[in-house]
Amino acid sequence: MRILNSLILAGGLLACATSHAGDLLNWQNNSLTYLWGKNFKVNPETQQTLTFEHADSWKYGDNFLFVDKIFYQGKKDGNNGANTYYGEISPRLSFGKIFDQKLAFGPVTDVLLAMTYEFGEGDTESYLIGPGFDLAVPGFDYFQLNFYHRTTDGSRPGDHVWQITPVWGYTLPVGASDVLIDGFMDWVVDNDRNGRGSYHANLHFNPQVKYDLGKALHMGEKQLYVGIEYDYWSNKYGIKDSDAFTTDQNTMSLLVKVHF
Repeated sequence: MRILNSLILAGGLLACATSHAGDLLNWQNNSLTYLWGKNFKVNPETQQTLTFEHADSWKYGDNFLFVDKIFYQGKKDGNNGANTYYGEISPRLSFGKIFDQKLAFGPVTDVLLAMTYEFGEGDTESYLIGPGFDLAVPGFDYFQLNFYHRTTDGSRPGDHVWQITPVWGYTLPVGASDVLIDGFMDWVVDNDRNGRGSYHANLHFNPQVKYDLGKALHMGEKQLYVGIEYDYWSNKYGIKDSDAFTTDQNTMSLLVKVHF
């Protein structure tokens, strides 16, 4: 755990370093998203979410982070009250960039050390680490494939499980503008094996389908999007779905997203 925490901390420090060293930074992008949706499981059914996202590429890797502020339409969640927050910080270190070597084979264009720190209200902290790969997939703007070993803090189950996370972006021209299809999938492929035994394999599929309204209105492309976010999550939070307690989530939210 100490080694894992040190690696996560090092990745976080490297991510922060990009903001203080402009010559190391290749590009960065920030956005704010508003979401409204119904039919959520485990937590209250109707939710509004404000999301801040940051992504960048720098000399030795890339970084992604987001923070959600979630509102439950006046209802209260059993653990978090009328609203809550959740976020992830995901730095990746590129071996190709660090060693100044082209690490390409087949569809793989780079090999990375991928890390994620998950945090939120209450006992929600998790640490993930493993190999990551950038792939050249025809038609896609980008495609990442990350393999993580998950470790949780506190008394929650979920240690010693593996997670596979593809991340993608695909742009489709439509008339005078574009539709962007991007998102991720978190697939925890096995159950907890540390003796607590209550964390189940689960799959979280979360794409967004967004129309570039800013481009259509001649306000600038890739700045203002409208669309939907689809959210499918089997055994949400690793809680096994049952007749007594439904945890398989299948819902959709309306979204507005502004990049800056």
